[in-house]
Amino acid sequence: MADHASPGSIELFPVPGLPEFRPGDDLAAAIAEAAPWLRSGDVLVVTSKVLSKVEGRLVEVPTDPEERDTIRRTWVEAESVRVLARRKRTLITQNRQGIVQAASGVDASNVAGNEIALLPEDPDASAARLRGDLRARFDLDVSVVVTDTMGRAWRVGQTDAAIGSAGLAVLHRYAGQVDSQGNELHVTEVAVADEIAAAADLVKGKLGGVPVAVLRGLSTVDDGSTARELSRPVDDDLFRLGTEEAIAQGRAEAVLLRRSVRSFTDEPVDLAALRRAVGAALTAPAPHHTRPVRFVHVRDEARRGKLLAAMREAWQADLTADGWSAERIERRVRRGDLLYGATELVLPFLVVDGSHDYPDERRARAERTMFTIAGGAAVQGLLVALAAEGLGSCWVSSTIFCAEVVRDALDLPSDWEPLGAVAVGHAVDGPLTPRPPRDLDDGLIER
Repeated sequence: MADHASPGSIELFPVPGLPEFRPGDDLAAAIAEAAPWLRSGDVLVVTSKVLSKVEGRLVEVPTDPEERDTIRRTWVEAESVRVLARRKRTLITQNRQGIVQAASGVDASNVAGNEIALLPEDPDASAARLRGDLRARFDLDVSVVVTDTMGRAWRVGQTDAAIGSAGLAVLHRYAGQVDSQGNELHVTEVAVADEIAAAADLVKGKLGGVPVAVLRGLSTVDDGSTARELSRPVDDDLFRLGTEEAIAQGRAEAVLLRRSVRSFTDEPVDLAALRRAVGAALTAPAPHHTRPVRFVHVRDEARRGKLLAAMREAWQADLTADGWSAERIERRVRRGDLLYGATELVLPFLVVDGSHDYPDERRARAERTMFTIAGGAAVQGLLVALAAEGLGSCWVSSTIFCAEVVRDALDLPSDWEPLGAVAVGHAVDGPLTPRPPRDLDDGLIER
């Protein structure tokens, strides 16, 4: 495979002397007249604003700067199919041509004060028409690149990029090739059309009224590709959302990520992530400025085995006392096997030493309920925080039914009340994904 680099030198020529284009003007004739030296094999690079003008993609607006900008922002929204990022008055959008850029390409520069310009409806088609006109009428077989100015992720400043093209391969793919050091290239592909657009801007500029340039010396092959192929599908983009939008989506999905995971892989759990999740859980609301919840991370394998065995024995004893058969008991206690299979085990406890005393049963019961709800909030906070860390979890209630056994196995104070157990690990069926919220049905009553 040939290198994408030119075998020799490359030349760039501005095309000065072009008129101020208006809707319906003959662009091909104007270029042929202004650049009689244009020849077949050249690459003609045209600023999209020129095509917007000749194709009538101009919108009349008031000359008042504020009113003009208000209408411009309305058109930014109208020309977009989705807004990917907002920061103050700046919008990054995906427009109807599939291009991701600021303001949907709607621009108020280099047009009259009572106008704004929209991008061409189909820049690739515009490039093909211009190329066809130059060939049919002036016997010039050139490639055409239509450009627009864009910002870039991770980089300061703007550069021109190709939004339309005809007559050249927009990408040069190196996958499977071997470099001079013997290394196989796997993903390298060069956006040749973008490189042409950026290079041509060095002779076009922004203030000199030179919207067209010519690049000479590059070997081009018409493989039928177009600039649309340079637009990465938004869903495949690692940076498809702005910072604020990504944070907002994360907040919206945080609770919905949580689900009960009952089977775990052998992959170790990042203990720093687990500790962060516990720290987040401890921010749950608490009565009377107390800290009513304690989390016990059972890390010692021997102690964990002793705890689970004692809990199972207590469960079996309860079911035996209920008159259950051995077979039925075995089926029931098998539900607790997930605690054995969990990578890590965290036990929440309620400590009510900060509760208030009341002489009547009504308020005492309410005080107790208040602390219990605070404990439940902390447990839910842990489950959600674990999901946000990419960890699966499952809350089970078993420790509540054998409190004394749990306290003895872990050597804990007698006033620590178990709130179940949380199995933690990486889900066997892959990363967690948000589920949709449940239908409200009878879960929400409005009065």
